[in-house]
Amino acid sequence: MSQSDETRHARLAKIERELARLQAEHDRAMSAFKFDEANALQHRIAAREAERRKVVANLPLTPAAVEPPSGIVPVLTRPRRRR
Repeated sequence: MSQSDETRHARLAKIERELARLQAEHDRAMSAFKFDEANALQHRIAAREAERRKVVANLPLTPAAVEPPSGIVPVLTRPRRRR
């Protein structure tokens, strides 16, 4: 990995940490019915997400860099038994 790629990965990690912090602030504002504050935070989140897309576009393609983790874990079901 080149130095510029390492710099971009570090920038991406910083943006993702900031996005997580902003999202938590947004959730707290919404739960406290502070809709004006939540709206302002939503604009900041949108700007950071756009910045994240630009950084990701300049990185070599890897599955982790293309799609952020969703937090959804698939659950496998067992086949039903015949009685």
